[in-house]
Amino acid sequence: MAVPRLSVVIPMYNEEAVLPLLVSRLRPVLDGLGQAYEVVAVDDGSRDATAAIVTLIRAKWPELRLVRLRRNSGHQAALTAGLHRSRGDYVVTIDADLQDPPETITEMLHLAQSQELDIVYGVRGDRASDTLFKRGTANLYYRLMRRIVGNRMPLGAGDFRLLSRAMVDALRELPEQAPVYRLLVPWLGFPSGQVVYTREKRAAGSSKYPLGKMINLTVDSIISFTAAPLRLGIWLGVFGALACVVAAAKVLVAYFQGTVVPGWTSLSLVVLFLGACQLICLGLLGEYVGRIYQGVQARPSYFVGEDSLVAVENRARHSPEPEEPDPRDEPVRPRRAAVSAEATGTRSRG
Repeated sequence: MAVPRLSVVIPMYNEEAVLPLLVSRLRPVLDGLGQAYEVVAVDDGSRDATAAIVTLIRAKWPELRLVRLRRNSGHQAALTAGLHRSRGDYVVTIDADLQDPPETITEMLHLAQSQELDIVYGVRGDRASDTLFKRGTANLYYRLMRRIVGNRMPLGAGDFRLLSRAMVDALRELPEQAPVYRLLVPWLGFPSGQVVYTREKRAAGSSKYPLGKMINLTVDSIISFTAAPLRLGIWLGVFGALACVVAAAKVLVAYFQGTVVPGWTSLSLVVLFLGACQLICLGLLGEYVGRIYQGVQARPSYFVGEDSLVAVENRARHSPEPEEPDPRDEPVRPRRAAVSAEATGTRSRG
């Protein structure tokens, strides 16, 4: 089977409502490229008819490919499955909700090919379709992440990006158990460019990134890339020690003044403050130890239950090929026919 020039990886979780709209916008864009392509739809353990609808669409769209995970493994794990199974020289990752316009793929691919770039970020220039709260928290997230990985991470760049095959291979070599591609991709430092677009409203369905998942993404991003939270315990310990010195001075003054009982409030506050510092430090330490434990286990972040491309290749491999006829296997004339001809010749000579 021919290797496609472009792969488009789309993680999907309960996206049955948006699939027809996605196909109606994405397919004309890819067909108009004039290059071989594939669309890798990764079903992240959907509980609706997402996989069934993709299977039906595949009957009319042979470039569409379905990869089904055995369970819901998360957005980043679904991206990992799609990246690892993609075959194109360039790979675009995009969500199914159409907030990132598929029409931008043409511009991203042209920029990567013309300037020989390994990364082209889709940067959200206008997020007016998002709520004020989401815009504020997203801006805070990106500024915090830029403090961690540096200015190589563009503001407003999500998971809509184009990667070269060399970039995908580099990502596969990283021993990350829970990769956060928003940080890993700029951290590698490959040549990159940007395409600015206007973020649209979600075409259908509900958001798959509520506040809880955004918080989890932030925690994963911080802990995966920096040990700075552990240093927070040191500073809390320093402030705790200063608070103890101040409290000790107050206790001594109260002792010499004969007013020991009123100092009970200050002592209680110091004890509570130190207890809070200890709990915070233990929590941070436990989080890092937990990540070390996961790394030692080395469990894969996802399990693929089905890949339509593999199924097609297996059927082609096991289908019997027509054999060329062997001249030695030509049918022999029946003896009765030969005898009949012989008798006919005898009669004619008589």
